[in-house]
Amino acid sequence: MTDTTPHDATPHDTTPDDHPRIDPATRVHLHDLAVRRDRDEWIVGRMATRTFVAMPAAGARAVELLGEGLTVSRTAQSLRAETGEEFDVTDFVRDLTALGFVARIGDRTLPDPAPPRASLPRLRPHHVRFALHPVFPVLVGALLTAAVVVLLRRPDLLPDYRDLLWSPHGSLVLLCGAAAGWTLLLAHELAHLVTARAVGVPGRIRLGTRLQFLVMQTDISGIELAPRRHRMTAYLSGIALNLSVASALLLVLAATDPGTTAHRLLAAGLLLALMPVPFQFMVFTRTDLYFVLQDLTGCRNLYGDGLAYARYAFRRLVRSPLAAAGDPSTRLPPHERRAVRLYSVVLVVGTAACLAFMAAVTLPVDIALLVRAARGLGPEHGLAGNADSLAVLVVLGGVNVLWVVTWWRNRRARRGGKP
Repeated sequence: MTDTTPHDATPHDTTPDDHPRIDPATRVHLHDLAVRRDRDEWIVGRMATRTFVAMPAAGARAVELLGEGLTVSRTAQSLRAETGEEFDVTDFVRDLTALGFVARIGDRTLPDPAPPRASLPRLRPHHVRFALHPVFPVLVGALLTAAVVVLLRRPDLLPDYRDLLWSPHGSLVLLCGAAAGWTLLLAHELAHLVTARAVGVPGRIRLGTRLQFLVMQTDISGIELAPRRHRMTAYLSGIALNLSVASALLLVLAATDPGTTAHRLLAAGLLLALMPVPFQFMVFTRTDLYFVLQDLTGCRNLYGDGLAYARYAFRRLVRSPLAAAGDPSTRLPPHERRAVRLYSVVLVVGTAACLAFMAAVTLPVDIALLVRAARGLGPEHGLAGNADSLAVLVVLGGVNVLWVVTWWRNRRARRGGKP
């Protein structure tokens, strides 16, 4: 699962006294900034800190002029001559400073916060540049096509839930399934990391939560500055890996004898590789396909803006005084406004359905399994019974505990402003 920082990134905590005075003759030295045009705006960001903002054309031009060494007054004069409008460069420099884009104002060097940690820091872009080669989508497509052809000829190879029960020993099925599932999940995230690193984006893999789901996610903030083909490659690489593994397993499965242990294991692996794919369509949980949708619609923060509009619609429905603040989507460009309003419906319906399913099915089943496992411990249940119970407690209980710890840690990090 991918994760990126919205373009309207939160500035670093600063106060006016933290920085030297800015007068018309002041020159500023900017950090290395990347710039990319996006429709009617420009994305400007600093890869080292993974901070990115959307600016109008005048803002991007001001960054260019300041970067060339022009003073504040000369920059304002140039912008006035080019656009015919006044531009407050002094305030603009203060905004850039708050974002951490300014290295020096006049003769004073500004403090620079430590960059966020990256996963596998020794993996350099030139090590994995091959991941962006155009031949890879062709290979994935060919492998997937071959698997579909085989499946059409032999529909009996299509797996179902019974294929996961490849052994009569429940504890063995549970432990092996958990190990294989987490291995595939890590490989999925490594695919995101590798493709993003090939573009020059550091990337960081970590645990996260999406509603009731414990997920592994890769922060690839900075991919916004890459060309669209590279962005789409980074977003879709995890799904491509799952489909490639599933296709390869299906082809091998077709060559094995039914009823053998190898056939049963391959069928279970095939199902485990395919299981995460439907989850990606739950775009209301900011899955990989959510970022594809956000990119294609040209929205800056589809989830955040959709959530804000949903709250406004609810307050208006219940006639809350808070609705007087107005519709937040009216501040968006027309193409974003339409996408945000449609997405807000998907967000509300999808979230409600997920939480209802958790309350009605997932939570009662988890509680029942955990209670049964706890009761199954003891000398009177024998070695096999204790092993099964212990496996359930370790795997299922461990996942639930890990969800709570991850949710609490990430919540504290967001409140503290930590990366």
